[in-house]
Amino acid sequence: MPDQNPVPDRPVEPPAPPSPPLTLRDPLPPVVDTAAALAETCAAVARGSGPVALDAERASGYRYSQRAYLVQLRREGSGTHLVDPIGFGGLEDLDDAIGDAEWILHAATQDLPCLAEIGLRPRALFDTEHAGRLLNLPRVGLATLVEHFLGRSLAKEHSAADWSTRPLPEPWLVYAALDVEVLVELRDLLDAELREAGKREWAAQDFEALLSFTGPPEKTERWRRTSGMHRVRGRRTLALVRALWLTRDEIAEHRDTTPGRILPDAALVEIATAAPQDMATLKGLRGLRGQGPRRYLSQWHDAVENALALPEADLPTVGQRTDGPPPPRAWVDKFPEAAARLARCRDAVTGLAEEHDLPTENLISPHLVRALAWEPPAEVSTATVSSVLRDGGARPWQIDLVGDPLVEALV
Repeated sequence: MPDQNPVPDRPVEPPAPPSPPLTLRDPLPPVVDTAAALAETCAAVARGSGPVALDAERASGYRYSQRAYLVQLRREGSGTHLVDPIGFGGLEDLDDAIGDAEWILHAATQDLPCLAEIGLRPRALFDTEHAGRLLNLPRVGLATLVEHFLGRSLAKEHSAADWSTRPLPEPWLVYAALDVEVLVELRDLLDAELREAGKREWAAQDFEALLSFTGPPEKTERWRRTSGMHRVRGRRTLALVRALWLTRDEIAEHRDTTPGRILPDAALVEIATAAPQDMATLKGLRGLRGQGPRRYLSQWHDAVENALALPEADLPTVGQRTDGPPPPRAWVDKFPEAAARLARCRDAVTGLAEEHDLPTENLISPHLVRALAWEPPAEVSTATVSSVLRDGGARPWQIDLVGDPLVEALV
């Protein structure tokens, strides 16, 4: 029976019109790749005023190194400059031209190491991505922030390009220049929101800590992160994976090529699980039918032979050795007291993060919380807990907020 009182259809809201694209306000500058052009850039930057917006482009999916293949910078009164660092021994002259001016970076930890390699080191900085996190914005990518604060769309279609390509195509250069086009304006808007939220001092402490950032801590036994390790069984097969991984890594570093282009992970695991006893068997494996992997057949063969000849005592363990606590998922059954402490600490941190409108990981490092719950100080107090947090890299504002609540959770 048809409905006697049909509900009228609600009008469909028309989709919001797309934001106008961000465009360059000045003509695209030429790439700075000569000593004379670099001297002109340094002079122009030194004459400018205010903070300096910087960015760097790498070739992470194509090269082994994380070096910068293009440096973009913009400053009021100076304009935008696109510097090719490859032809220069270093950019110390540009660093001198910037002097004590504040750097504006987006996701500073991505660019600071490669910029330091070429002699560029900030004395002060403002990280727009980190500012967005402290404001607890749902998305903090550069394109999202530009859309949110400036109402412009910023295309990111060349972010994964091979920036070691020479010459660089003009569309790529436009993309690179746009990455610093509005960083100064974006910085000012984020700064105003941080002040309004009472978080500017927190940001200042975090930015100060970033000045000494040199890169993420070196991971031990990186070979264990090979894709497909779930198919590897037994210590001897693990030794084969390790030997092949280290051989591939050495070749990739020598050729400055990303390791996966030398030998894909799938092929590496195939060789390890097959454990070929001779060159003919090795050649017949599917993963070595391509011309690229076959170029290094003798190296793969030597790696396999060496791994098969290892004595039992030298084989890698099934589980990765670590100096820290075990994964928290194992605590409930084996270490119930530590699990209870961790649950209380996490509840305290979650409540504080909600109260102060922060992501929990920006309020305090989860690693520090786990370490405290696993092995609290012999005498739990505000002083001892604060000392552990400080030694772990927590900033004063973080310690002020979480110190006492963590003491209560630990006892």
